[in-house]
Amino acid sequence: MGQAEEGTGRLTAAQAARILRDAGFDGLPEAIARFEGDERRQVASAVSSARHRLEREQVERSRVDAMYELQLELGGKGAVIGVDEVGRGALAGPLTVCAVALPQEPRVWGINDSKKLTPATRERLAASIRSVATAIGIANVEPASIDALGMATALRFAMLHAIEDAGIEPDAVLIDGNPVHAHPKETCVVHGDAKVAAIAAASIVAKVSRDALMVRLSADYPDYHLDECKGYGSPAHIAAIREHGLTPLHRQSFCGNFVG
Repeated sequence: MGQAEEGTGRLTAAQAARILRDAGFDGLPEAIARFEGDERRQVASAVSSARHRLEREQVERSRVDAMYELQLELGGKGAVIGVDEVGRGALAGPLTVCAVALPQEPRVWGINDSKKLTPATRERLAASIRSVATAIGIANVEPASIDALGMATALRFAMLHAIEDAGIEPDAVLIDGNPVHAHPKETCVVHGDAKVAAIAAASIVAKVSRDALMVRLSADYPDYHLDECKGYGSPAHIAAIREHGLTPLHRQSFCGNFVG
């Protein structure tokens, strides 16, 4: 019997490969060390794949660590709320703003600008964010109010109400984008949804919340494909507006080019 086989407890190559494949991030170094001397082709291939996976995850975790570090640098150690919106450019549905108070620990690995994530990943991360956040607030501004107020005022209104809905007094408010003047303690960060942990968390929860709402509303307005386009100007949505006209869900000030 060879030394490698003794060290692996007489596991078959398939069993060893499965251990390497199923190991989580914290267990990967130990699994790799356990099997790296095994010369069986299947095991050697699994060790190589595990090393690459560990390297990718280390890079990814460094990226997320940097988002939490910037949050601490900008917001300090107190109650830090991140704020982001979704739906600003949509033709139908609300403008949705989310405010999230995200602690430094435990970290939500994988958070990022919601636009860079798949729907399934957003759903998974939104659940993780909800489980660790110390506060979450959401505000929606309906289409008629957007038409009446204009987008800039609607955005300030929604951000202030999302922060209030979180139900805590923040020590710092970190907002994605340019200055909004929604809160006296705000600091705005351009592309903050990809740079600051709490803002990224807000972008994810806002996107998941609004997408779910648009899917529900699609049942009432099936001709407009809202479950697919989420209210944005897809070709099918624009064609439906031209054929059927506007609904109460549409922002009339956004749709002048598509109706007579």
